[in-house]
Amino acid sequence: MTARDQELFSTAAITSFKLNGQFLAIAEELAAPAGLTAAWWQVLGAVLAEPLPVAGIARAMGITRQSVQRIADLLVDKGLCEYRPNPAHKRAKLVAATESGRAAVQRINPQHAKLSHRLAEELGPAEFASIVAALTRLSVAVDAITAEDRNDGAL
Repeated sequence: MTARDQELFSTAAITSFKLNGQFLAIAEELAAPAGLTAAWWQVLGAVLAEPLPVAGIARAMGITRQSVQRIADLLVDKGLCEYRPNPAHKRAKLVAATESGRAAVQRINPQHAKLSHRLAEELGPAEFASIVAALTRLSVAVDAITAEDRNDGAL
């Protein structure tokens, strides 16, 4: 590893931490009028397309299974999600959004759309798409090397 590689890695990590904080603050602001928190919105968003087991949500979101379980239980208690039988696994039930959960997320969409549009205008649509693609590639690369390191016992 060169000094430049290490500097780039550190800068990418620090920038990602800052972006995470910025995105979480924005998500809290967008979710609050719908009666949600950013974490509730994150879990609900993961199951809008299809029901998923808690472990699947955790993998998709990059958060712990225990955190997702706690949030899923709260969402079920509030009627925003429900547990369904999982044909692939008897004990790992599927988490599914209810109509109330879908309606809560729909209430976020107008402000989300406005903010998305403002960011696209600020960056330009092509650069915005390029940044998203680069962040996606970075995430895939980090997954690949950390999986290798876990398999080799380095992490």
